[in-house]
Amino acid sequence: MNYFEFYHIPESFLPDEKAIKRRYYELSREYHPDFYANEDLSTQNKILELSTLNTNAYRTLSDADLRMQYILKEHGLLEEGKNELPGNFLMEMMELNEELMELEFDFDPAKLHEIGEKSTGIMATLENDVLPVLQRYPELHGVTKEEALQEVKTYYLKKKYLLRIQETLSKFASRS
Repeated sequence: MNYFEFYHIPESFLPDEKAIKRRYYELSREYHPDFYANEDLSTQNKILELSTLNTNAYRTLSDADLRMQYILKEHGLLEEGKNELPGNFLMEMMELNEELMELEFDFDPAKLHEIGEKSTGIMATLENDVLPVLQRYPELHGVTKEEALQEVKTYYLKKKYLLRIQETLSKFASRS
């Protein structure tokens, strides 16, 4: 079952966080396995499935990155080997990666800071650019919704790439 349907909330990249939490607690009480200890095994198993579904839905919907990944997967947009990024972004990332490789051979704290600032700036630009799409997504239909999903997919993939670079930067920082 779709997590948004299970929680009776509209599919959104920016859902009402309080509604998610409220629904989680409501369903946690309703489907708590201890309340069904005297029921037949079939009922107990069904309640356990619903309780697990509730936990998984909450974990996914309450985390912005997992929620975004979930929505994209639900629409069949995150397929192994079919996730291409724009060439200009890849060139920019290649330059950052080359600068990181240079740090490997000739560590310079100032250069590390500069690369960190670049990646942070790129991430901030990405987030600013995608925010309007995320905000208006629930009202979109048809082709415009599909276009929005493609924009979000591109953002998601770029963000994942940048997070790997930032992870590498933090490894360098921990060495110094």
